[in-house]
Amino acid sequence: MTVSPILQPLAVLAGWTMLMWLWMYATRIPAMGAAKIDSKSLVGGTGKDLDGKLPEKIQWIAHNYNHLHEAPTVFYAVALALALIGQGDGLNAKLAWAYVALRVVHSLVQATVNRVMIRFLLFALSSLTLIALTLHLLLAVFHG
Repeated sequence: MTVSPILQPLAVLAGWTMLMWLWMYATRIPAMGAAKIDSKSLVGGTGKDLDGKLPEKIQWIAHNYNHLHEAPTVFYAVALALALIGQGDGLNAKLAWAYVALRVVHSLVQATVNRVMIRFLLFALSSLTLIALTLHLLLAVFHG
């Protein structure tokens, strides 16, 4: 079985998302204890409800974890489709690596210094990269 090269950046982004999950809980649970939030008595709600109750820096990590479940879901679908049709190498694999690198840097910026204009630039560049991958998929499936 030959593994399409585009599956490597896909796997890295999935792994990065799980690392962000670990980082989120490694910081959030102690912060909840320090804020004297009794998690056993909480009913309903979302992690967003902790905004204003936990330090911003703790919530930045959680916000980024949530962001990794937004646009990257399109990346996963496009990368898998490109792999399935035999178009997951060459330029498409390079674009996929660029997308993943931009998303990882975006995560690090958001979870640490959280400078909005830097985050926006990284998000915009990653979005343009994802648009290019999507266009390549569209061209491949409609004009083979």
